[in-house]
Amino acid sequence: MNAQARPTLFDPLDLNGLALPNRLVVAPMTRISATPEGVPTPTMVDYYAGFARGGFGLIVTEGSYTDRAYAQGYAGQPGLTDMEQARAWRAVTDAVHAAGGRIFVQLMHAGALSQANRFRNETVGPSAIAPKGMQMGVYRGKGPYRTPRAIAPHEIDAAIAGFAEAARLARDVAGFDGIEIHGANGYLLDEFLTDYTNRRDDAWGGPIGNRIRLAEQTARAVRGAVGDGFPVGVRISQGKVNDFTHKWAEGAEGAAIVFGRLAETGIDFLHVTEFEAWQPAFPGDARSLVRHARLAAPHLTVIANGGLHEPARAQDALADGADLVALGRGALANPDWPGRVAQGIAPRPFDPALLSPFGEIKPAELRMREALPLVA
Repeated sequence: MNAQARPTLFDPLDLNGLALPNRLVVAPMTRISATPEGVPTPTMVDYYAGFARGGFGLIVTEGSYTDRAYAQGYAGQPGLTDMEQARAWRAVTDAVHAAGGRIFVQLMHAGALSQANRFRNETVGPSAIAPKGMQMGVYRGKGPYRTPRAIAPHEIDAAIAGFAEAARLARDVAGFDGIEIHGANGYLLDEFLTDYTNRRDDAWGGPIGNRIRLAEQTARAVRGAVGDGFPVGVRISQGKVNDFTHKWAEGAEGAAIVFGRLAETGIDFLHVTEFEAWQPAFPGDARSLVRHARLAAPHLTVIANGGLHEPARAQDALADGADLVALGRGALANPDWPGRVAQGIAPRPFDPALLSPFGEIKPAELRMREALPLVA
């Protein structure tokens, strides 16, 4: 990003040849609305197309599982592991494109945080350590997380291959405009990065330069699968769905390693998510994680995510070093957020009923999207 340009939220951006009409992104949000077989549904078609109708420059889907072994995390989660799933995703991308939108798929391996998997009755993680906290009730989880089995080296290779094959399906069959690799929020790639969940004594464990290897190798595999002319990025975080306050023990030095190593893989963007994106990333250091990403990877596009639903906060994120701003709950409450803000209309507050008692897409959401004017 050229700091002197001082972009606004409504300026266009080129992301590896993909023209985005503005700097506003729908963040990935699990919505458990696929079939039991992981096939996207007409409900999901309407849901995602509604954000395009509302004027968001880019939509990132909920995490889609990448293999038919250990990747699935939730009942009702979509996948990208076979032709049926990929062709159903094509209905989503076609609808988004018809409404003038662009859409990336997020590829995800749940690892030890898996709550439901139709392929396996056990979970895997870097080490046989039970995750903190309890399963998420909003996604129909109950009780503590299971203790995973330590994933074997050949299974690590298979997991990486699953990301690459899912990326091929996303590009060649499903019609997505790009790929986001889920390396955040406590799922498998993040479990390898996290010191207390990764106690391995092989090449995948130890110092942070080893612990980032799974995300690094996955990014290289996905880039190799889709080629250079297709946007690819990684979502990264410190906090997790089961541990909001986690910080990298290595602090700013660790952040420089993480972001620098990922930047060397050939990706196009980093999607940095924190609970509140503007807060200092580490004690005694006033810089946000977005700022650390910008400094360590100056040539990459940086997406900021985390509590940025107020227009002033979103604009400040651009000043802090982000190129794009991703909204989660703000987008759920305001699928027309770009249009509302451009007209000086305050965003609606988030209604918790949208995610209660479970996180599936609600009919009321679809009715709100259907009423939106087409923004192309």
